[in-house]
Amino acid sequence: MRLPAPPTIIGVALATLLSTNSVLVATPVIPGTGTEISYVGDNFEDVNWGFQHNFPKSSRENDERTRRPMGKSLNGRWIEGPERGQPDDMKVVPTPEGGLEDSQYSLRIRTLNSGVPGWKNHDTEQDDLVMNSINRIGTIPLSEIPNCVVRVYLPPADQWENRSGPHFGIRTALATKVTEYKDEKRGFRAFQQKVTKWEPYWPGMWIHFRSKTSKGTEEDSAFIKVRGDRLGRDFKVKEIPSEQFGWWTFGMSVTGDGQVHYYASPGVDNLTAADHLTSQYPYSFNGLNFRTFFFNSCNRNDGRSWSTAFIIDDPQLFLVRSQRVESLVARKISRNKKSTANKSQSKQTKR
Repeated sequence: MRLPAPPTIIGVALATLLSTNSVLVATPVIPGTGTEISYVGDNFEDVNWGFQHNFPKSSRENDERTRRPMGKSLNGRWIEGPERGQPDDMKVVPTPEGGLEDSQYSLRIRTLNSGVPGWKNHDTEQDDLVMNSINRIGTIPLSEIPNCVVRVYLPPADQWENRSGPHFGIRTALATKVTEYKDEKRGFRAFQQKVTKWEPYWPGMWIHFRSKTSKGTEEDSAFIKVRGDRLGRDFKVKEIPSEQFGWWTFGMSVTGDGQVHYYASPGVDNLTAADHLTSQYPYSFNGLNFRTFFFNSCNRNDGRSWSTAFIIDDPQLFLVRSQRVESLVARKISRNKKSTANKSQSKQTKR
């Protein structure tokens, strides 16, 4: 059996509630807490797992181009990121030694042609593999306390792209409401119009590599940076010496006050309070909704340098307050079964 989720610390988390309608204060919630929503996420045990690439990729972040139809996995659980496009190579491979118990397969991710399609700028660019949770379960209010866990395999140092800098990202997509003032003019009168809108943002953790071929670096190593502090700046939280390359467990939770809590630990054991790295309000935002969980592959955009091949296993979404989403999922599964049965009956009737 795979490792079970850690005992739910609902008692600890809910002890911080002031009432049934209030939100959590900043007490960190360990990722893996609550009920797993298996309708999203993946275990990659299907050897026929595949991804339908619909090139050219989207690159909305760089050139405001969303190129449809976008790519998606055959099982419907993953989609191309509209901001930057999907990694070029995703393949189910045998789980490296030391992975989750009874895990036979995991997903290898790497990319080559990042950035704007057809344009090689020789800068570090990134592609996104996005969990298709919005289409499957919708956005999640942070009062339900979403939290995510994934196992990531860091390959031996000689298998990394020979480049010091960010190589892989483990991130969430959140949203909050912001107020802007736009200048308006009616006739000879000028005034400011107050506009409130949803603002997405993307907290997460970056795995950086230090190559021994870089000036002033004596040996290969890595470290984790968090995005971000109140100004949105990345900052270092943990060193990873080369002898610790291999399987790591990463997790993030978001409490009802909008604070993001970051966790990481070597190995595949469940996360604990000792694995807490930091808690932040990225960009000084107080988040309201959880949108999805996703991964970044980074490389030098020169058309020749493949990104480091990272392997992920069992990305999972948990909710402390899961009743609403569990009911939604049950209804969707029931509708899908009825639809499948009706289609089958229709085909038999036509015969």
